[in-house]
Amino acid sequence: MMNTNKSTHPLAEVFGHSPKDFSPKALRYRKNKLCPFNNRVPSCTKDKARDPLGVCSVLYKDNPVITCPVRFREQWLIADDAADFFFGADATWTSLTEVRLSDFYGKSAGNIDIVLVEYDSVGKIIDFGSLEVQAVYISGNVRDPFAFYMQDCAKNANMNWLNQPNYPRPDFLSSSRKRLAPQLMFKGGILNAWNKKMAVALDSSFFNTLPNLIDTSKEDADVAWLVYDLLLSKDEINFELQKTKVVYTKFSEALHTITRPKVGEMSKFINLLQSKVDEKLEAPPINNTIENPFGE
Repeated sequence: MMNTNKSTHPLAEVFGHSPKDFSPKALRYRKNKLCPFNNRVPSCTKDKARDPLGVCSVLYKDNPVITCPVRFREQWLIADDAADFFFGADATWTSLTEVRLSDFYGKSAGNIDIVLVEYDSVGKIIDFGSLEVQAVYISGNVRDPFAFYMQDCAKNANMNWLNQPNYPRPDFLSSSRKRLAPQLMFKGGILNAWNKKMAVALDSSFFNTLPNLIDTSKEDADVAWLVYDLLLSKDEINFELQKTKVVYTKFSEALHTITRPKVGEMSKFINLLQSKVDEKLEAPPINNTIENPFGE
């Protein structure tokens, strides 16, 4: 991954381009607030359609971390990589986005990000698989440095944001607990019960924060973890999405590993309880005056 001097601000990509890219293409994308990564419409729609937060990735320890799920759609590499796991080499397939998944009672278990569907010569479905895209949540405020940059891109390309309050950083723990784990439990649980495979696309910075997963062979796997990085392109300014590795796991084992908390020492919890009990016992008694129940 990228290895440069410490950046003074958190923005790695704005509307698909480096903040330091002032080529005609980059200027056009910033001016018109466009998305180059196969969004459902040409414009960026992140956060707000009329005032989009056009940050695709942020810098963390001088490396870009993807914070927008649409960023993973560059050239639809993720679809090709998932299809390689789901289907045979000669399969004919297509992709569908944002497909609603319901449980036994007809209640929504959420939308599947991308469903890959294999079909025969007359268009009849043969098989399908689920592809979930896991970008990273941000803690802090990324809209303020984005807005400041957009006020004067040329002047603020090297802005110093280090001492500003709420400096934005990737929140890997919340990303796994609040998004990845629930998606595995609900959507993944339904798909696994149907004996359908699942792929998860995420970047290596996020994947490396997960507990160690027990891998298996591609043939025996239920889940393929498609791990990507943003690497410098030939112009040495912008980034390109490239697959770093694929990790194959069984669904139940992966779910158990990710959702199981890392257990601390019980003695610390007992010490906390003891301190609260001591505090309560040392407190003076509360004397309440009770009115005469007999009215005398």
